[in-house]
Amino acid sequence: MLRVTTIASLTPLEELDADPFLVDSRSQHAMCAHWAAERGYVVTRELLLRGLRPDHCALWEDAEAGLVDLFVAPSRRVLERALASVEEFTAECDRRGVRVETVGHAEPAYDAQMKARVHRRLSMPTAGYDGR
Repeated sequence: MLRVTTIASLTPLEELDADPFLVDSRSQHAMCAHWAAERGYVVTRELLLRGLRPDHCALWEDAEAGLVDLFVAPSRRVLERALASVEEFTAECDRRGVRVETVGHAEPAYDAQMKARVHRRLSMPTAGYDGR
């Protein structure tokens, strides 16, 4: 069984109207988890990143401990937001023997109601709101 670390982008709430999927990290992680489950893989870690250096220890601590076999993100554009350099990250994955993949499914189309749910969830994280 392959162990998967999912990567989602940390995008400010202010960008919700312009790019709701990049803001909606919960949906990004869910897309990755569904992709992994379809293949019989198990998600062992979820990362929420913005412009992280490809050599940052947060990316590699589980790989170095032998706890991750694969990184997955919903799309290339999520990786481009999450990491400072997708090319350097991919090269580092190759060097360390850890696969990196993208789900490649179409992003959901967000209507006003979906955007409102994302906004509530992200604007009230300490008020006990669970996003439903």
